Amino acid sequence: MRGLNKVMIIGYLGRDPEMRYTPAGRPVTSFSVATTRGWTNSNGERREETEWFNVVAWGNLAEICKQRLRKGHQVYIEGRLQTRGWEDAEGKKHFRTELVAQEMIILGGRPQNLEMEQPEMPEEEMPVGEEAMGEEFPF
Repeated sequence: MRGLNKVMIIGYLGRDPEMRYTPAGRPVTSFSVATTRGWTNSNGERREETEWFNVVAWGNLAEICKQRLRKGHQVYIEGRLQTRGWEDAEGKKHFRTELVAQEMIILGGRPQNLEMEQPEMPEEEMPVGEEAMGEEFPF
């Protein structure tokens, strides 16, 4: 029996997409998407939690994402989760889980009060270049 790895999110872009090319010339675009869920706790207090997704798009979808998406746009992304690992110059192992996009739909533009609604995306240290990711991951 086969497994299922399918993810669907609706959220807001946390930064403009960045497009690069593999050594073989294949386009790849990365960006972050924030999703926020709300609930009321047992004390009746309204709570919110934001989850950040690192999204990667390949090929034609990568080019469309780079051309059409901007920070603050609301999007629907459908794809699969993938975790990749690498070792830095000091020999420390790092892992990153990404949503590999297979479909993208732009749902809306930037809301007027986005800065108040969504927290800033935390910065992560990542190695850059082919030696850090291998041939398929240029960033």
